[in-house]
Amino acid sequence: MKLLDNKVVLITGGSRGIGKGIAETMAAAGAHIAFTFVSSVEKAKLFEQELADKFGVKVKAYQANAADFNAGIEVADAVVADFGTIDVLVNNAGITRDTLLMRMTEEQWDEVLDTNLKSAFNMTKACLKTFMKNRSGSIINITSVVGVTGNAGQANYSASKAGMIGLTKSVAKELGSRNVRCNAIAPGFIETEMTDTLSEEVRNGWIQTIPLKRGGKPEDVANACIFLASDLSSYVTGQTLSVCGGMLMQ
Repeated sequence: MKLLDNKVVLITGGSRGIGKGIAETMAAAGAHIAFTFVSSVEKAKLFEQELADKFGVKVKAYQANAADFNAGIEVADAVVADFGTIDVLVNNAGITRDTLLMRMTEEQWDEVLDTNLKSAFNMTKACLKTFMKNRSGSIINITSVVGVTGNAGQANYSASKAGMIGLTKSVAKELGSRNVRCNAIAPGFIETEMTDTLSEEVRNGWIQTIPLKRGGKPEDVANACIFLASDLSSYVTGQTLSVCGGMLMQ
């Protein structure tokens, strides 16, 4: 028996990067996968078919902006209608708009906070009815080590990720009595399409700060998600698990 057999997992931003790695790894563990994407319909539909064919699970892509409150409700309702329930929510949608605070525009601040933090509120709120009815559920918020440490040039991103950690702890306290768990994962330097745009010098600079001396893979984050989504973590809630090769040692 696989760890996530027949669990229904909803992942925001699941068509690329870390979200794609989470979808693949959870499907391999037996989960049925619903994921959201904002653009590139053809790419999302191709990934949907690939997952279903490879792992024999039910997979469906939903085009929606998780930063829109009403869209979040519509997606959650559609997933329940299509899959019958939601067992796990992974709030993964995220963007960066990096620049020094003195140059940061209001639009750059709002866009990052809306996509990264407000979307987590929207989707968590949208799934609560199902989780509370089932008296079961696991919410996994993908935050970042910079949500703990801060980072120059990322005031908007760091604030959004720090907010996710606070949200995680509050939701865990509110919903624990209903057997609904909420945890966060804080990735460090994970090699994705986003980091591929960095220069070799910048990449090597990051890697030198990591005790394991390498960047992480999306599967490293996904494996932590498997633990938090499964019954292996049934007594774990309100925690932030760093997946960073030792960058962050608290």
